Amino acid sequence: MLGVLRLSGQDASRFLQGQLSNDLDLLATGHPLRAGLHTPQGRVIAVLQLFAQDGDILVVLPRDLVDAVRLHLLRYVLRARVRIDDVSGQYAVSGIQDAAGRRIQVRAADAPAPDGEPCDAADWRAADVAEGLPQVHAATSGRFVAQMLNLDRVGGISFTKGCYTGQEIIARAHYRGRVKRRMQRFVSHDARPLAPGDRVRLAGGATVDVIEAVRRPDGVLDFLAVAPLAGAAQEDTADDAGVPGIEAQAAALPYGLEDA
Repeated sequence: MLGVLRLSGQDASRFLQGQLSNDLDLLATGHPLRAGLHTPQGRVIAVLQLFAQDGDILVVLPRDLVDAVRLHLLRYVLRARVRIDDVSGQYAVSGIQDAAGRRIQVRAADAPAPDGEPCDAADWRAADVAEGLPQVHAATSGRFVAQMLNLDRVGGISFTKGCYTGQEIIARAHYRGRVKRRMQRFVSHDARPLAPGDRVRLAGGATVDVIEAVRRPDGVLDFLAVAPLAGAAQEDTADDAGVPGIEAQAAALPYGLEDA
């Protein structure tokens, strides 16, 4: 389930420019913008979809993160002329499929249904998994650095904008270091369900952290998990003891993972 925050006031865009990983100058009506909200250590608190609407900015995110994200942002408002409201009950969020592709539409709750073929939540999540689009829930918030969720591969990070919270760590990983663990896609015939935050061990011995998982109509479990890249050593910790194993095979993503 998704929720909506509304940022209003003359400093709303400038305020978010200093908090989010993408460039707010790219946000335009009818063209949503994906961005990450991070801790000072570069860890992803939430993955957000931003929409410009009548001078305000609407932020779509998982409902279980709405309160935490609102409180986090309020700590940084200081003297900025911006108001942050939970308007989840005032807006309807729809997934639409048409000739132009998939898109999210945000509208007032009493507004007419949008044009296009509506997608149910399960189908939408399955498409997100297949496309390698990261999401963060309460169980995974604050656990992964931006590049571990491939935010740099799905247009969620600008490396040319000014400073924002977590920027130093994210830029260092981009320019100086190779990320050893990234979100990857797997498929399994295992009957057990997986949920965000679950940890499982693959047949080769690597321990992976589940980001999102869906059961396809053919019974196959399709999931995204942060896992070591090929050639990267597995660094076991005390938390890995007793992690259940799962038979799963790597599946293709529509983008590459290896750093140049």
